[in-house]
Amino acid sequence: MAITPTQFAIKTRQSANWEDARRLVLSSYRAWIRGAPEIQQMYSVPYPISTIRTRIRQEFERHRFVNKLSVVDVLIFQSHADYQETMNFWRQTTHIMAFFKDENFRGEKRLPSSFIQGFLEGRN
Repeated sequence: MAITPTQFAIKTRQSANWEDARRLVLSSYRAWIRGAPEIQQMYSVPYPISTIRTRIRQEFERHRFVNKLSVVDVLIFQSHADYQETMNFWRQTTHIMAFFKDENFRGEKRLPSSFIQGFLEGRN
């Protein structure tokens, strides 16, 4: 499948009002949710599509209570840029896996705090 770099490009613009911003956010969210199966396939993500969609939802929920229209516009722009980079395969698998720190073995609890704790857990 040939992908042109501008296939997912979206023109940057400011939202006229909150309803316009809401429409843009929902459009971006739907694009991410629809792209989850392709993201799983392209980056060989070892998690089910439902986990990827849940993580996408968490990222959008993290910014749910932003109350400045200009900040929402910047977040929309960043979301579109991230989506374009992801779908054009401009990211590496490690960039995608960084979104799954809790499920990933590279999380905060990657290493035991002491040798004895690691030994008792069966880690070498």
